Amino acid sequence: MFVMELTYTAPLERVDALLEAHVAWLEARYEEGTVIASGRKQPRDGGVIIAVGDDRAGIERLAATDPFVTGGVCAYRITEFVATKTAPELARYRQRPPAG
Repeated sequence: MFVMELTYTAPLERVDALLEAHVAWLEARYEEGTVIASGRKQPRDGGVIIAVGDDRAGIERLAATDPFVTGGVCAYRITEFVATKTAPELARYRQRPPAG
C-alpha cells in the first residue's frame, strides 16, 4: 500500500485551475481500484492519497500522469507501507509482512 503525499509547488490559483482535471483523474483511479482514499491537507498546501498497487514503480508512473504533476503545480512524496492491520471494512487490503 502507498501513501501519496502531494505538496503544492504553485499558487492556489494555478492549482484550482487544474482541480477539475485532477478530480477526474482521481475518479478514474477509484474506478480501477487503485485509490481507496484521498483528500486535502489542512492547511491547504497539498493532499494525501492512499493507493494500492503491485510496486512502487507503478505508483510513481501513475503519479506522473496526475494533471497536477503534468501541469507543474505539485510534487509527490510516495511512501510504501505494509498494511498488516485495517478496519474491518478494509480487510481485503490487509497485507502480510515480507519474510525475514
